Amino acid sequence: MLRDRSIICFGGEDWWYHHPHSKNHLMRRFARAGNKVIFVNSISMGLPSLTHKDLIPKIRRKLHSYSKLARDTSEGITVVSPLTLPFHGNAAARKVNQRLLILQIGRLVRRKGMTAPILWIAIPTAVNMIDKLDASCVIYQVSDKYDANSEDHSVDPNTIRKLHELAIEKADIVLYSGRKLLAEATAGLEKSFLLEQAVDFDHWSLISTLEPAEETAAIPHPRLGYFGAVEPWLVDQDLIRSASAKHPEWQWLFIGNLARGTSLLNMPNVHFLPAVPYNDLPRYAAAFDVCVLPWITSHAFTSYGSAIKVREYLATGKPVVISPLPEYEAMSDVLRIGRSHDEFIWLIEDALAENDPSRSTARQAAVKGGTWDARAEWVSDLIEGVLENRLR
Repeated sequence: MLRDRSIICFGGEDWWYHHPHSKNHLMRRFARAGNKVIFVNSISMGLPSLTHKDLIPKIRRKLHSYSKLARDTSEGITVVSPLTLPFHGNAAARKVNQRLLILQIGRLVRRKGMTAPILWIAIPTAVNMIDKLDASCVIYQVSDKYDANSEDHSVDPNTIRKLHELAIEKADIVLYSGRKLLAEATAGLEKSFLLEQAVDFDHWSLISTLEPAEETAAIPHPRLGYFGAVEPWLVDQDLIRSASAKHPEWQWLFIGNLARGTSLLNMPNVHFLPAVPYNDLPRYAAAFDVCVLPWITSHAFTSYGSAIKVREYLATGKPVVISPLPEYEAMSDVLRIGRSHDEFIWLIEDALAENDPSRSTARQAAVKGGTWDARAEWVSDLIEGVLENRLR
């Protein structure tokens, strides 16, 4: 494991997001091992269009993040929400942002006594910082198909693509968070690696010992559970309506941030609970009969997904039914993959009828070795290899 190093991570999401992302899990482990870590909350890829229904909520979330300024976590990680202009499609704005970031992050670097930091960027708009922080090693983590994300910002995809390509060119290590992302990569292959998602296994595997969250007590069984963002373009509302027509007794339980535009709010068997802290989530999962991922995977952006929650679902041992994702085809022996609405519904029926304890054991065994501790050790070896080569 890396020790006594300095790491600056430009995340693709905010640290305070209720469901920890891969950067959150990894940086926590690096900090616990004795490294100095600065985590820079997402500088985003710009705002949605003025007519987008989530423009105001996104501004509100970012202002809340700004209000936290720079804070230290229990592991000693300094988390900062830097002030930048949300116009990354404009070259002049990008130049201004570069200067703002150098000023703000540079102050923290000096305060923490960092030298020759490892620079970890997980969003293309941070590429202009690569040559500005005297980095000893540059990692570019590709977590999404950035130029296919038309839901979250209004920046021209060609601009995002150029920033992405520049980041690949300048990075010492390129980590892809999904098999489909890596399979379609055409540049920098000699320094590219698959960083599989992982699981905090002990956190999820003991839910049989937990009392289900009180907020779920009034919801009848059977319960089909999901946690994470609930976006109209992400969650397959037609599937849920079809399933509800055939099985009105099924209760769909969604836990997470609810975006505007969902048409499921008035359905009597669909329940929405707000996002809860990560430490509390297993108590909610303990209330599920089946874990589900009812995504619209025909969406270009979504099809590249490598949802961490799928591995967390498996770690609970409960039956898991998901929409098809290339990332999880290799785990079809422990996952039920519904490739159509009818098949998804049938697989839930099958999951609810399951009574073989060995299948639960197999699901947990499939992810037990793929922990965030193991991923952090593996990445550490890659980084140390780059640093050692530079000393030769």
